[in-house]
Amino acid sequence: MDEPASREPDPPPRLSLGDRTGGILATGTVLALLYFGRDVLVPITLAVILSLLIAPLVRSLRRLGLGQTFSVLIAVLALAVGFGSVAAVIGVQVVRMTASLPQYEETIQYKLATLNEMTVGRLNELAGQAARIISQHSERIPAARTLAAPEDAGSAAPIPVEIHNPPTNPLQVIQRVLSSVWVPLETAGIVLVVLIFVLLEHEALRDRFIRIAGGTDIRATTLALNDAGDRLSNFFVSQFAVNLGVGSALSIGLTIIGLPHALLWASMAGVLRFVPYVGLWIAALFAAVLAAAVDPGWSLAIATLALFVLVELIAFQLIEPQLYGHTTGLSPLSVVIAAIFWSWLWGPIGLIVSTPLTLCLVVAGRHIKALSLLDILLGDNQALTMPQRFYQRALSADSEEIIASARAFLKRNSFAAYCDVVLMPALYLARLDLQTGAINSDQQSKVRNAMVAVIEAIGGEGRKLTRRNSRVSVLDRTSAGRRLREQREASTGRYQGPLAVKPGSVMLCVGLGTVADDLVTELLVRILRDQKLDARHISVEDLKAPRPPDASPASVSVVYLVSAFPSDERAQGESVADSIRQRFPDARLVTLFLPGMLLQPSPAMHSVRNADGAATSFGDAVQICLGMQNDKPPIVKAADA
Repeated sequence: MDEPASREPDPPPRLSLGDRTGGILATGTVLALLYFGRDVLVPITLAVILSLLIAPLVRSLRRLGLGQTFSVLIAVLALAVGFGSVAAVIGVQVVRMTASLPQYEETIQYKLATLNEMTVGRLNELAGQAARIISQHSERIPAARTLAAPEDAGSAAPIPVEIHNPPTNPLQVIQRVLSSVWVPLETAGIVLVVLIFVLLEHEALRDRFIRIAGGTDIRATTLALNDAGDRLSNFFVSQFAVNLGVGSALSIGLTIIGLPHALLWASMAGVLRFVPYVGLWIAALFAAVLAAAVDPGWSLAIATLALFVLVELIAFQLIEPQLYGHTTGLSPLSVVIAAIFWSWLWGPIGLIVSTPLTLCLVVAGRHIKALSLLDILLGDNQALTMPQRFYQRALSADSEEIIASARAFLKRNSFAAYCDVVLMPALYLARLDLQTGAINSDQQSKVRNAMVAVIEAIGGEGRKLTRRNSRVSVLDRTSAGRRLREQREASTGRYQGPLAVKPGSVMLCVGLGTVADDLVTELLVRILRDQKLDARHISVEDLKAPRPPDASPASVSVVYLVSAFPSDERAQGESVADSIRQRFPDARLVTLFLPGMLLQPSPAMHSVRNADGAATSFGDAVQICLGMQNDKPPIVKAADA
């Protein structure tokens, strides 16, 4: 059956000047609203994010029999008490640390002098030496004339004047304190009020959003909301638990090593760790500075930094992958860019909420077709499938990256699975482009070179073969499959092994004759030899040649008839099968007819008459062979390649 012709994707529609202008204006309007409306949007955003954080607690309270109102109020009260306690601890510790700084004044001055001598002093010395060298080779500049002061300027000395600020009264002190804390208190109050109403009106808000955003497709909108809610809620709850554990571990560790005010730095680390990538290290830097000020030496500062590094490594590499596996759905680069963007718009609050806001955009792009570009740009899903990546790297002659990716795949899967899932679909893509003239001869040669390099590096027994011919180009008339066979024959001999073997120990693999058939046949041989089976690659012409004198037909137990694509050569399958039957009457015949780009292969379409087994993938071919080796009855099966 002929393979369907490839269909080129429709080119993207060209936007008119008016459409492009409208898109630019719309983007600018959205950015302006986000920037100038931050005083309103920031509290609302924080309230929504906190609602996702305490939503599991609200649901747990409701399951205990409490009503919606009481559950919300208790959860919000617990959240406020928790945040207030953390703020109080940090405030008290800051006051105590400020009061204790004078006793470290001598150590601080000594450390500052040392640092100044090691940094600024060295730079000043270098600058002085450079100035002396330049002055020795420069022309002497006449001294500037000094302007004499006029005699009539007056000889009387100026009268000194001292300005004193009036003493502050208690009312002014209270006013200054209130003015400094009023904005945070105001924001916190707005957040709590909005949080209460968001939790109380959770169901109604969800219904309204569904009505606005997806009234015509309730199912898709509901899936998007559930996905966003579950992702964000799990992410925040897990992150809160991890940060709490990090803060507790740091508190214990800093107390053990003797750093003053350990609770302050542990609390700051737990809070700042919500800021991606840099938050924890800001707390570590301040803690190390205090350690350097307290200890006359540097051991306490080094121990402090080492403790932060150790705790962060354990949390990031061991705890977080087990707890939620870093499955935020965002690529690392998008997290960094989002942090820069939202901090530019909303300041420090934007830095903290950058990850959840960007995650919302990714979820929207995953479920809303018009926003799919966001999922591609920001999400952690692979933009190309594994066969597409193989083909793209092969066109770029980047075989090393293909080999690295293949070895990572083989850590969890077999070489047969790699051929079925990656290599053969990539070969199909190359064939389709070749049929339509989308690639030239040079690009075709690059693809062949890449495939040969990959098969040499990972191809079963080929990994053990000498690589003295591995750099030979396949730009000549020899096909990739034939070239790989010749490389094996250079190591194993003309007949790819001894001829005098015990009966039923050899498995022959015969390609129907195309260039792709030779490559697939060689792949099958290497897959079988990787299973410790004596598999050998022969061609249709070899069947017509005289039998070697020491060879016995009884030594062959299975003969594979291989075809890579549905093609005209498959029409010759019956005659080739008859030749195999005549030459090896006791051997069992198995066909490996790969389906090409067909999605649902049929055994009737991909076999020959009276075959003992039929496979449509390398994995099936191996299982059939192993079953026959174990004296099981022939297995006739077909599965997707």
